[in-house]
Amino acid sequence: MGTIDDYLADLAAADRDAIDRVYAVARREAPDAEQGKGYGMPALVHGGKPLLSVMRAKKHIGIYPFSPDAVAAVAGVLDGYPGVSVDKGTIRFQPEHPIPSEVLERLVRARLAQIDGA
Repeated sequence: MGTIDDYLADLAAADRDAIDRVYAVARREAPDAEQGKGYGMPALVHGGKPLLSVMRAKKHIGIYPFSPDAVAAVAGVLDGYPGVSVDKGTIRFQPEHPIPSEVLERLVRARLAQIDGA
C-alpha cells in the first residue's frame, strides 16, 4: 500500500470522507506528522513512529493508533456509542456514525504522549 492520499483515492465517497475526517483531526493535533506506513498500512507518522492509521474493512472502518493504551484512553467515552465497537487496539465505526472530534483529539493526544515520552 502507498500513502494515505493514494489509499483515499481508491475509496467510495462516504468511506473516503469518513476516513479523511479522522486524518484531518489527527493532523490538527499533530501538524508535524507525515504520511508514511505503520505495520504496512498507510499511516500518519510522528517522530519516526506510527501515530494513526484508518482503514476500510469489509464491515467497518477501523482506527488503529498502534497502542492499546491510547484506545483505552477513550474506550469509556465510546461505550454505548451507536455503531462503534472498541477492541484492544482498534476502534471500529460506520461512516454514518462518525467518532466525535473531541474523542479523536483525545485519542491522538494519548498516542502523541506515548511517542514523545510524556
